[in-house]
Amino acid sequence: MNQTIVVNGNDFQLEDLVDIARNSRNIAIADSSKARINKARTLVDTWVNNGERIYGVTTGFGALSEVTISLADTRRLQKKILFSHAAGMGREMEADVVRAMMALRINDFCRGNSGLRLETIQMLADMLNSGIVPMVPEKGSVGASGDLVPMAHLALVMIGEGEAFVDGIRMSGVKALASRSLEHLELAAGEGLALINGTQFMIALGCLALHDALNLCKHADIAASMSLETLMGTRTAFDPRIHQARPHQGQIMAAQNMLKITENSEIISSHEDCSRVQDAYTLRCSPQVHGASWDAFAYVDKVIRVEMNASTENPLIFPESEEFLSGGNFHGQPLALACDFLGIAIAELANISERRIERLVNPYLSGLPAFLVEDGGLNSGYMIAQYAAAALVSENKVLAHPASVDSIPTSANKEDHVSMGAIAARKCRDIVENAEDVIAIELLCGAQAIDLFTNIKAGEGTLAAYNTIRQQVDYMKEDRLLSTDIATIKQMLKEGAIVRAVEAAVGKLY
Repeated sequence: MNQTIVVNGNDFQLEDLVDIARNSRNIAIADSSKARINKARTLVDTWVNNGERIYGVTTGFGALSEVTISLADTRRLQKKILFSHAAGMGREMEADVVRAMMALRINDFCRGNSGLRLETIQMLADMLNSGIVPMVPEKGSVGASGDLVPMAHLALVMIGEGEAFVDGIRMSGVKALASRSLEHLELAAGEGLALINGTQFMIALGCLALHDALNLCKHADIAASMSLETLMGTRTAFDPRIHQARPHQGQIMAAQNMLKITENSEIISSHEDCSRVQDAYTLRCSPQVHGASWDAFAYVDKVIRVEMNASTENPLIFPESEEFLSGGNFHGQPLALACDFLGIAIAELANISERRIERLVNPYLSGLPAFLVEDGGLNSGYMIAQYAAAALVSENKVLAHPASVDSIPTSANKEDHVSMGAIAARKCRDIVENAEDVIAIELLCGAQAIDLFTNIKAGEGTLAAYNTIRQQVDYMKEDRLLSTDIATIKQMLKEGAIVRAVEAAVGKLY
């Protein structure tokens, strides 16, 4: 497999970004980008030498943009902006987020609108490829003028300052560079601002959250199908005619998935003549609820793929016309709204899952042994697993409150509307993590419930999911440590093992 992903600023894909962030794939600057990068830099040098007034290059920043910086001080200005803007707080961000930030920043710079030197962009690529992960605190960005605070912490390492992780060990920026035989940079005019003035913190979080949310979709349908069967539900509500009568694409896809997964279920066919007219909403309306989230993900996917291949600095250099223009592409509003929407949509997948878990463990709703365990009373079974799921979905309800409805003026009211997109993106990622745990619990309960149908086979897809789960987690005959089982299923979910098994049995799911 080719270990290097070449970026040119125009067609960077979500899947490639995740590969770089999580699988240590290398990155390279496309040859097609280099001439444009070099021309933009030549223009910046010419303008600076000619005394042009350029925001952040020969002027101060924000409310200090009226202050002219002398030619002699333009280099000092770039180092000072990194120090002054590195005001982050909180825990350090995970390595996959920081690697994604670096890759997205390189791709942005490959568009040739930043005015950075090619050697500066290459330095960032060399750091990424050699496994240097700058220490980036989680808090401090308001999501306009870009993600100034986290991007400043990232850029500090390039000049031998700040801190970084190498092979998981935290050290000074200068030691991190030395450990990989890299020399720190002396920034040229305009480069400090160009390095920090972008949306790459929030877009990195948004990209990884979207990738994980898309992975969650099929798992949600599998979990719902297992619950449907063991709760003696019917497949009637998944009839394609119902969903073509209200043709939302996500709803159609989710219904089709659940039909496939439950195909040839002896459990369902065993009660076709029962007196129940309709199933509860959490079973009957699963395609409508799951599908609405899928459609939300499709919207977010569109926004994120645009942002991945966009120029988000200010000012922007246009090499073709030999102009520079000041604007507001650093403003995170598109991402703030998208990440808020994504968080809400993911939270709903967890909400409906938790209600199905309750139906599974509640003997008055399921007809199954209380809390899905033999010798109840002595054993509590999955009673507290449902408590844990309830805690997570309640936490998600708090996290799902939109960050983008807030704004606080900054920089002496020069920057008088900000997006809070970084907060929206951080919350969104937390919601995904919680939702993965909830759906892992439903899969765990579903497998336990299938074991209680000792003489009747589950559907082809649900049986494949059950068999895969049982390769890692045994039937619970008596109480044991549940957190280990939940973590095991969550890891299987993240790796896609359950989906692969189901698709091998019933064909590709949507």
